[in-house]
Amino acid sequence: MSDETTEPASDAAPAKAPAVSPRALARRRRRASVARFWREYRRHRAGVLGLAALGLFALVALTAPLTVGSDVDNVTDAPGQPLESPSGRFPLGTDQFGRNLLGLLIWGSRVSLLVGLLAAALSVTIGALIGITAGHFRGWYATVMMRITDWFLVMPTLVLAIVLATVLSRSLGTIVLAIGVTTWPTTARLVRAQTLAVESRPYIERAKALGGGHWHIMSRHVLPNVMPLILAQTTLIISSAILAEATLAFLGLGDPGVVSWGGLLQDAREAGSVSSGDWWYLVPPGIGIAVVALAFTLCGRAVEAVLNPRLGVSR
Repeated sequence: MSDETTEPASDAAPAKAPAVSPRALARRRRRASVARFWREYRRHRAGVLGLAALGLFALVALTAPLTVGSDVDNVTDAPGQPLESPSGRFPLGTDQFGRNLLGLLIWGSRVSLLVGLLAAALSVTIGALIGITAGHFRGWYATVMMRITDWFLVMPTLVLAIVLATVLSRSLGTIVLAIGVTTWPTTARLVRAQTLAVESRPYIERAKALGGGHWHIMSRHVLPNVMPLILAQTTLIISSAILAEATLAFLGLGDPGVVSWGGLLQDAREAGSVSSGDWWYLVPPGIGIAVVALAFTLCGRAVEAVLNPRLGVSR
């Protein structure tokens, strides 16, 4: 037997790196996209300020059961006297029943934010569905859908919402439905225009030639390309939905069994706070509505500027 040992080949091929699965690659790309979006978003000071304000309001709303308790709207066991001015015990005074207005304001943020989010989600869902299908199928279907959209556009949104809220039962679900089904036309128009632009691209023709059906084209190719527009539109609609909820509640069309910012304004009007000068009953709910609506608007404009830099929104 030979005593020589075999030396390993010096020019052996290096080990191949493990193959990355398509799902892992997709997750990596999504994380990179989110990180890039956040870097661009942070450059917009107004958008960051609006996001911070929304985070604060969300924290206050989520912790309301711990900070003020669920019995803050109890009329029979009110802690103070009717219409007390602000003091150390009641920083924002009391309402016409002697309830703590600061606690009512915190508790009402839950309802106002919830109704705004749900109504905006319903509105964007209807608008995106009609816009994508009208842009994809075209023909008589698109004509009918766009004529219905035009009819809703020319009709006053608030009047339609008031009619629905008057005919249906007075509940939060009615308010969400009334706002959602009257504010979708703008989203439908924008999404349809973007869908037409996406469907004219060459890769859509290749997908059709390879046998891609209508659902495949709309869900796998069109929807991901219009989703940034839908996201930006959602943030803008939420502010309008919160204002609409406050308006309906102020007109007495909200749910009388729940506390909301618009309901507080309606109670203040009924108590005669405008003529008697009880400003602490009117100003805090109004400021809350204005600040939240402004915060969502700032976030929406920042998202629009990030997703479409050609808009030239100032930072």
